[in-house]
Amino acid sequence: MISLDDIQSLTDFKRHTAKFLKKMKRSKGPVVLTINGRAKIVVQDARAYQEMLERVERAETVVALKQGIEEFERGEGRPAREALEELRRKHAISR
Repeated sequence: MISLDDIQSLTDFKRHTAKFLKKMKRSKGPVVLTINGRAKIVVQDARAYQEMLERVERAETVVALKQGIEEFERGEGRPAREALEELRRKHAISR
């Protein structure tokens, strides 16, 4: 969820862009911009955005691993050798 601690008008952002960019870089937090008093746009420092994406990807990986373990514990898994052999045949990979 986006923190609504920093809400600014688009007009103020356009007038003081350099100030906002410095603040976002320092805080690594987004700025919510309003148009006619309603939140419409979220602006964020590129590096902070990349870090956020990487955290999301790691979280998705953890969820996928947990799901795989749960499936295996329910007996839905299969031996790795069997799965790897199937992939080898499917993609015509020699030994």
